[in-house]
Amino acid sequence: MPPLTDKQRYFVSEAVVYRLLKAHDLIASPAFIVVTAVDEFHTRTTSPNQLWQTDFTYLKVTGWGWFYLSTVLDDFSRYVIAWKLCTSMAASDVTDTLELALTASGCDRANVRHRPRLLSDNGPSYIAGELADWLAANAMDHVRGAPCHPQTQGKIERWHQTLKNRILLKNYYLPGDLEAQVEVFIDHYNHKRYHESLRNLTPADVYFGRDQTILLDRERIKRQTIQQRRLIHQQHAA
Repeated sequence: MPPLTDKQRYFVSEAVVYRLLKAHDLIASPAFIVVTAVDEFHTRTTSPNQLWQTDFTYLKVTGWGWFYLSTVLDDFSRYVIAWKLCTSMAASDVTDTLELALTASGCDRANVRHRPRLLSDNGPSYIAGELADWLAANAMDHVRGAPCHPQTQGKIERWHQTLKNRILLKNYYLPGDLEAQVEVFIDHYNHKRYHESLRNLTPADVYFGRDQTILLDRERIKRQTIQQRRLIHQQHAA
C-alpha cells in the first residue's frame, strides 16, 4: 500500500489490506456515482505541460449566490496548476486563470519549443474572440471537445466531482470561507492524495518529475520486505 510504503518503509500489498478490511466489514460502497471517461483523448500526453484542461464548475455561498471555480489542470499529471474563484464565467476570467498557470508553471519565463495546448469545452467564454486573441498572443493552441461529449475533458470533470465530494460537505456563508476551503483541498489533492491512475502517486510527484525515483524506491522496499518475510518464515520452519 503506497502510503504505508512511503511513510513506514514497509511493503503491504493492496490485496492484503482489502482482505483485512473486508473481513472486518469495513468496505463501504461509495455514496456517489463515478463519472468515467470511456473515450480517451485521441493524442495521449507523455509529459507535463503538453496539454492543459480547463473548465468552470459551480459552487454556492449562502446569501451570496453562485460562484464559479475556474481551473487549469495538467492533462498528464492531473496537477492543478492554477485556479480562481470567480463571480462570472467571462473570457477575462479564463485568461486570468491562464496567466496564473503560465506563471506557476514557469512557462512564461522558460524558453520552450511549444507552449501548452489548451483543451476546453464549447462554453461561451471558450469560444470568445477575447480568449482567441489572448491565446494567439501567447502562442498557445486551443482544442475544443465535441459538443455534448464531456468525456473529452474527462480528467477535469473528474476533478470537479472529487472537489465537490469534499467541499460540499458543509455550507458556506462567506466567499472567503469557500475560497479558503478550496485552497486547502487543492493543496491536499496535489500533494497528498494518491491517484490509482498515476500508479498511486500524487499529481505533484508526477508533475515535478519525482515519479520514477519514488517507484524505484517502492520496488526496493518491496524486495527487502519480501526477503525479510522469507527469512522469518525459514526461521520459524527450522
